[in-house]
Amino acid sequence: MGAQVLERFPAGAPRGSWPAEEYAAQRRAQGEPATVVMDLNSDAFLVVLQRDDD
Repeated sequence: MGAQVLERFPAGAPRGSWPAEEYAAQRRAQGEPATVVMDLNSDAFLVVLQRDDD
């Protein structure tokens, strides 16, 4: 199982701003199962699509 990174957002967004969550919500509204995960090494939020590697 792998993941495709759609977009990355720095973790230092202004207080009350959730750009990664908003982007993922837009993708989910288009029918894609987008999820937000935290990449601790780069201190960024990643919007990813899970995919099955056959």
